[in-house]
Amino acid sequence: MATTADIKNGLVITFNNDLYSIVEFQHVKPGKGPAFIRTKLKNLKHGRVIANTFDSGAKIDIARVERRKYQYLYKDDSGYHFMHMETYEQIYIPQDLINAPQFLKESQEVEILFDADTETALTCELPPFVVLKITYTEPGMRGNTATNTLKDSTVETGAIVKVPLFINDGETIKVDTRTGEYSERVKV
Repeated sequence: MATTADIKNGLVITFNNDLYSIVEFQHVKPGKGPAFIRTKLKNLKHGRVIANTFDSGAKIDIARVERRKYQYLYKDDSGYHFMHMETYEQIYIPQDLINAPQFLKESQEVEILFDADTETALTCELPPFVVLKITYTEPGMRGNTATNTLKDSTVETGAIVKVPLFINDGETIKVDTRTGEYSERVKV
Protein backbone atom coordinates (compact mmCIF):
# COMPACT_ATOMS: atom_id res chain seq x y z
CA MET A 1 0.00 0.00 0.00
CA ALA A 2 1.24 3.46 -0.89
CA THR A 3 0.64 6.69 0.99
CA THR A 4 -0.33 10.19 -0.08
CA ALA A 5 3.40 11.03 -0.33
CA ASP A 6 3.42 8.96 -3.56
CA ILE A 7 0.68 11.05 -5.24
CA LYS A 8 1.63 12.63 -8.56
CA ASN A 9 -0.23 13.82 -11.67
CA GLY A 10 -1.31 10.96 -13.94
CA LEU A 11 -1.17 8.32 -11.20
CA VAL A 12 -4.11 5.87 -11.33
CA ILE A 13 -5.59 4.83 -8.01
CA THR A 14 -8.49 2.69 -6.84
CA PHE A 15 -10.91 4.92 -4.94
CA ASN A 16 -14.49 4.01 -3.96
CA ASN A 17 -14.18 0.72 -5.90
CA ASP A 18 -13.45 2.57 -9.17
CA LEU A 19 -10.35 3.62 -11.08
CA TYR A 20 -9.42 7.30 -10.94
CA SER A 21 -6.58 9.24 -12.49
CA ILE A 22 -5.08 12.12 -10.52
CA VAL A 23 -5.53 15.24 -12.63
CA GLU A 24 -4.23 17.76 -10.11
CA PHE A 25 -3.03 17.74 -6.52
CA GLN A 26 -1.88 20.25 -3.96
CA HIS A 27 -0.18 19.63 -0.62
CA VAL A 28 -1.66 22.05 1.95
CA LYS A 29 -0.08 22.78 5.34
CA PRO A 30 -2.39 25.13 7.20
CA GLY A 31 -1.09 27.17 10.12
CA LYS A 32 -3.35 25.26 12.46
CA GLY A 33 -4.05 21.54 12.23
CA PRO A 34 -2.53 18.67 10.26
CA ALA A 35 -1.44 18.82 6.62
CA PHE A 36 -3.65 17.39 3.86
CA ILE A 37 -3.63 16.76 0.10
CA ARG A 38 -6.33 18.37 -2.04
CA THR A 39 -6.86 16.44 -5.31
CA LYS A 40 -8.95 16.40 -8.46
CA LEU A 41 -9.67 12.84 -9.57
CA LYS A 42 -10.96 11.83 -13.02
CA ASN A 43 -13.09 8.70 -13.19
CA LEU A 44 -11.69 6.52 -15.99
CA LYS A 45 -15.05 4.91 -16.78
CA HIS A 46 -17.34 7.95 -16.81
CA GLY A 47 -14.87 10.80 -17.36
CA ARG A 48 -16.29 12.85 -14.46
CA VAL A 49 -13.86 14.88 -12.38
CA ILE A 50 -14.40 15.01 -8.62
CA ALA A 51 -12.58 16.86 -5.86
CA ASN A 52 -11.33 14.90 -2.87
CA THR A 53 -9.17 15.66 0.15
CA PHE A 54 -6.83 13.07 1.65
CA ASP A 55 -5.23 13.35 5.09
CA SER A 56 -1.45 13.55 4.89
CA GLY A 57 0.03 10.07 5.24
CA ALA A 58 -3.26 8.28 4.43
CA LYS A 59 -3.04 4.96 2.61
CA ILE A 60 -3.99 4.88 -1.09
CA ASP A 61 -4.31 1.90 -3.43
CA ILE A 62 -2.31 2.38 -6.64
CA ALA A 63 -3.83 0.52 -9.59
CA ARG A 64 -1.63 -1.39 -11.99
CA VAL A 65 -2.03 0.17 -15.42
CA GLU A 66 0.01 -0.04 -18.60
CA ARG A 67 0.37 2.50 -21.40
CA ARG A 68 0.78 0.90 -24.81
CA LYS A 69 1.40 2.46 -28.22
CA TYR A 70 -1.19 1.64 -30.87
CA GLN A 71 -1.85 2.80 -34.42
CA TYR A 72 -5.33 3.85 -35.55
CA LEU A 73 -6.59 1.78 -38.49
CA TYR A 74 -10.25 2.52 -39.25
CA LYS A 75 -13.75 3.01 -37.83
CA ASP A 76 -16.80 0.82 -38.41
CA ASP A 77 -20.06 -0.12 -36.62
CA SER A 78 -18.27 -1.99 -33.81
CA GLY A 79 -15.99 0.96 -32.92
CA TYR A 80 -12.53 2.31 -33.62
CA HIS A 81 -9.93 -0.29 -34.61
CA PHE A 82 -6.31 -0.03 -33.45
CA MET A 83 -3.20 -2.15 -34.01
CA HIS A 84 -0.42 -2.71 -31.44
CA MET A 85 2.86 -1.30 -32.79
CA GLU A 86 5.02 -4.31 -31.85
CA THR A 87 2.77 -7.40 -31.83
CA TYR A 88 0.37 -6.31 -34.64
CA GLU A 89 -2.54 -7.45 -32.44
CA GLN A 90 -5.77 -5.60 -33.30
CA ILE A 91 -8.38 -4.32 -30.85
CA TYR A 92 -11.45 -2.12 -31.13
CA ILE A 93 -12.47 0.59 -28.71
CA PRO A 94 -15.81 2.40 -28.31
CA GLN A 95 -15.88 6.14 -29.03
CA ASP A 96 -16.52 7.18 -25.42
CA LEU A 97 -13.04 5.95 -24.33
CA ILE A 98 -11.21 8.22 -26.82
CA ASN A 99 -10.35 11.74 -25.65
CA ALA A 100 -10.70 13.45 -29.09
CA PRO A 101 -12.10 11.03 -31.71
CA GLN A 102 -12.85 13.85 -34.17
CA PHE A 103 -9.09 14.36 -34.73
CA LEU A 104 -8.17 10.70 -35.40
CA LYS A 105 -6.75 10.02 -38.85
CA GLU A 106 -5.58 6.73 -40.32
CA SER A 107 -2.13 5.46 -39.23
CA GLN A 108 -1.93 7.96 -36.35
CA GLU A 109 -0.18 6.78 -33.19
CA VAL A 110 -2.12 6.88 -29.91
CA GLU A 111 -1.53 5.70 -26.36
CA ILE A 112 -4.05 3.30 -24.85
CA LEU A 113 -4.21 2.85 -21.07
CA PHE A 114 -4.94 -0.74 -19.97
CA ASP A 115 -5.88 -2.16 -16.57
CA ALA A 116 -3.03 -4.65 -16.08
CA ASP A 117 -5.15 -7.00 -13.94
CA THR A 118 -8.14 -7.39 -16.27
CA GLU A 119 -6.47 -6.44 -19.61
CA THR A 120 -9.32 -4.04 -20.43
CA ALA A 121 -8.82 -0.73 -22.20
CA LEU A 122 -9.53 2.26 -19.95
CA THR A 123 -8.76 5.31 -22.13
CA CYS A 124 -7.28 6.16 -25.50
CA GLU A 125 -5.24 9.36 -25.62
CA LEU A 126 -4.17 11.21 -28.74
CA PRO A 127 -0.93 13.18 -28.69
CA PRO A 128 -1.35 16.74 -27.33
CA PHE A 129 -1.03 18.20 -30.84
CA VAL A 130 -1.94 16.74 -34.24
CA VAL A 131 -1.07 18.09 -37.69
CA LEU A 132 -4.09 18.18 -40.03
CA LYS A 133 -4.73 19.49 -43.54
CA ILE A 134 -7.60 21.91 -44.17
CA THR A 135 -10.05 20.59 -46.75
CA TYR A 136 -12.47 23.54 -46.78
CA THR A 137 -12.55 27.09 -45.47
CA GLU A 138 -13.77 30.44 -46.73
CA PRO A 139 -11.12 32.32 -48.74
CA GLY A 140 -8.63 34.20 -46.58
CA MET A 141 -7.56 37.81 -46.89
CA ARG A 142 -3.90 38.62 -47.30
CA GLY A 143 -2.39 40.69 -44.51
CA ASN A 144 -5.37 40.29 -42.19
CA THR A 145 -3.39 39.33 -39.11
CA ALA A 146 -4.04 42.35 -36.90
CA THR A 147 -7.31 41.11 -35.40
CA ASN A 148 -8.15 37.94 -33.49
CA THR A 149 -11.12 37.16 -35.73
CA LEU A 150 -11.63 33.45 -36.42
CA LYS A 151 -13.52 31.52 -39.09
CA ASP A 152 -14.70 27.92 -39.38
CA SER A 153 -12.63 25.42 -41.35
CA THR A 154 -13.04 21.72 -41.99
CA VAL A 155 -9.97 19.52 -41.55
CA GLU A 156 -9.22 16.17 -43.23
CA THR A 157 -10.87 14.17 -40.41
CA GLY A 158 -14.17 16.07 -40.83
CA ALA A 159 -13.84 18.08 -37.62
CA ILE A 160 -14.51 21.81 -37.63
CA VAL A 161 -11.77 24.03 -36.18
CA LYS A 162 -11.78 27.81 -35.75
CA VAL A 163 -8.77 29.32 -37.56
CA PRO A 164 -7.49 32.88 -38.22
CA LEU A 165 -8.69 34.69 -41.36
CA PHE A 166 -5.39 34.33 -43.25
CA ILE A 167 -5.57 30.47 -43.37
CA ASN A 168 -6.64 29.02 -46.76
CA ASP A 169 -7.70 25.68 -48.27
CA GLY A 170 -4.94 23.07 -48.52
CA GLU A 171 -2.82 24.54 -45.73
CA THR A 172 -1.62 22.38 -42.85
CA ILE A 173 -2.29 23.40 -39.25
CA LYS A 174 -1.46 22.12 -35.77
CA VAL A 175 -4.50 21.48 -33.55
CA ASP A 176 -4.52 21.06 -29.75
CA THR A 177 -6.42 17.80 -29.09
CA ARG A 178 -7.17 18.72 -25.47
CA THR A 179 -9.11 21.87 -26.37
CA GLY A 180 -9.83 21.43 -30.09
CA GLU A 181 -8.32 24.82 -30.87
CA TYR A 182 -6.01 25.98 -33.64
CA SER A 183 -2.39 26.24 -32.46
CA GLU A 184 -0.27 27.26 -35.44
CA ARG A 185 0.25 26.96 -39.18
CA VAL A 186 2.72 24.26 -40.24
CA LYS A 187 5.01 24.64 -43.24
CA VAL A 188 5.23 21.44 -45.26
